[in-house]
Amino acid sequence: MEDVQPGRLEGEALHCCAERDDRKNHAVLVMQKNQTLCFRGKCFLTCLYGRVEVMGFTIEEGQQSYPLFSPASHCPLIIRALESSDDTRDDKTEASSILRKYLSSASQKKLLKKVMSHSSIILLEPMETPLTRFLSSFTDLSELFSPPMSELMSAVLDTPLNGLGMVPLGSTIEGLKMSKSYRDALNAVVSACRGDMDGCAVILVCGTKNVGKSTFIRTLVNILLNHTTSVDYLEGDLGQTEFTPAGCLSLSTVREPLLGPPFTHQCTPEHMIYYGQSTCESDLDRYLETLKALWRRRSQSRETPVIINTMGWVRGFGFQLLVDMIRFFPVSHVVQLGHGGTTHCPPLTPEFLRTAHGCQTHPPAQTALDEFTESHTPPRSYTHLIVQSEFQGVGSQGTAKHQRSNEHRELSLLAYLSQLQPPDPGPVRPLHSLTPYQVPHTAVALGVIHCEVVPNHMFYAANASLVGLCCLGEKIASRGGPVLLSQAPICPCVGFGVLRGIDMVRGLYFLLTPVDPSVLRKVNCLLLGAISLPSSIITSQPGFEGEMPYVTTDYSFDLTGAGKLRVFKGLMRPSQMGM
Repeated sequence: MEDVQPGRLEGEALHCCAERDDRKNHAVLVMQKNQTLCFRGKCFLTCLYGRVEVMGFTIEEGQQSYPLFSPASHCPLIIRALESSDDTRDDKTEASSILRKYLSSASQKKLLKKVMSHSSIILLEPMETPLTRFLSSFTDLSELFSPPMSELMSAVLDTPLNGLGMVPLGSTIEGLKMSKSYRDALNAVVSACRGDMDGCAVILVCGTKNVGKSTFIRTLVNILLNHTTSVDYLEGDLGQTEFTPAGCLSLSTVREPLLGPPFTHQCTPEHMIYYGQSTCESDLDRYLETLKALWRRRSQSRETPVIINTMGWVRGFGFQLLVDMIRFFPVSHVVQLGHGGTTHCPPLTPEFLRTAHGCQTHPPAQTALDEFTESHTPPRSYTHLIVQSEFQGVGSQGTAKHQRSNEHRELSLLAYLSQLQPPDPGPVRPLHSLTPYQVPHTAVALGVIHCEVVPNHMFYAANASLVGLCCLGEKIASRGGPVLLSQAPICPCVGFGVLRGIDMVRGLYFLLTPVDPSVLRKVNCLLLGAISLPSSIITSQPGFEGEMPYVTTDYSFDLTGAGKLRVFKGLMRPSQMGM
């Protein structure tokens, strides 16, 4: 038997170790220890024999099928074959039985020759879901799961995998590159979570923009899920949220691996509060109070590891927010990502924090929320880990199509709205063809979070907009007309909807939302924020002739006052600072 070298599967090697069954439309791939497959596209992966790893998560035979998403908007996924944990297996006999279920006789014999000690066999199947169908219905996103222009020269074509919606990539494309400090930090945190800790591990991940915080967190979550059933996740990044549309702060329990970018695993967190903006610079106190409110909802007796995500704002007030967060929460580890040999802000060591000033805290300060100090003793110190990211393009925002941060936000929102599509295969139904809920004006309050709007203009602002579906603690008291809020409350949010019309004569809101009707009954507040619907939703409305609803070109941004007024509530006047 020929000697198989570890490395990237590409070109002729893929033809030798992969076979496709055209009748069943799937492919079987035999991989040797440490061989990798880097690809663009999407598929379902089932491990039939041995073990493979994707983004830190180990997939073994006998487990369920897992969806893999490798779109052009993010770093391509890599499937890596691992060494088998059983040295006593009769690899040929078992492999032959497995291959017989999925391939023709000729294909079986060809692949059986490739099976060796510690081989892994995986089944790859095409994937079409309401999410992928909905995204592909937009012209600008039709190539989302294809290689971007920069990778076309490295794309491996005409392999058994290409017809499944996968495009293998050559070794010139690195995929996720982990530096030594990156691996060391992952190992240190995982070891601490598996060891004997006094209470649960609380890991705060911070760093400037475009250093790979989200990818680091997804990898960490996946590795932890190899050893525990769930991981808690506190979202503190308003602009690049993991499980919700942008503008949300949330607390989630993660039970399934994250094998794709955020828009591929949108879900409803256990607790969520709609902040309404992709940045908190205009109201720092509300941001911190919202995070505190979420933390209070978590049972302090839980021993599940907690990961806290933060914004890429690490200078000025942004850095002070990080100082506050480390003091407010019982943090056991601070992972600080940087690049180029620096963290672009002072290292957040326990020693530094003893003299650092936050927005709400000043030294000396408590290290946990006041109400927890009696029943919960926070650690007096924490482990500080510095990670130097070394992937291509680190520190700069992607300039290719689908790679900018605003596009990522739109993808997450479109993914959320894809839940409105029927689960059965079929043509995509545009949003304006769906039947909305009719909600009486007197049943819910309407508020605007991000700016001040006079009552007479409230309905104009809310029409054809995204709204958070929220639950106020008190009953709505209507005097027969609409209820308008003068201040933005901090209250639970159960999901989102599109306010696609307002009937002033009958006093009705027309609302599209994927939220279950049993949950909608609890909603008594609609909150409008600065998170707008993707333009593709408005401009791609098939079936209309002439002027498109909600769209106008009769507007000039050159006029004085045409743009929005920016208010910074976190800035203090000289008189307030004692100057």
